[in-house]
Amino acid sequence: MLMVMRSEFTYWEDGDFFVGYLNEFPDYWTQGVDLDDLKEHLVDLYKDLTSGDLPGIRRVGELEVA
Repeated sequence: MLMVMRSEFTYWEDGDFFVGYLNEFPDYWTQGVDLDDLKEHLVDLYKDLTSGDLPGIRRVGELEVA
C-alpha cells in the first residue's frame, strides 16, 4: 500500500524560474523551470530531509501555550 504524505509549500516566480520551499523546512530552498518541475524538486527535497540520513536538519514546529 502506497502512503501519501502532504506538505504545504511556498513558491514564487523569480525571473525564469519558480523558487520554493517546504513550509516545515523554510531554510531549504529549491527551484524549477515551471511549477510542476518545482514540485518534483520539492518531493525529492522532502525525501532527503525526512530520511534521517542528514544531520542537523532545522524544522518549524508549533507550540501551544495555555
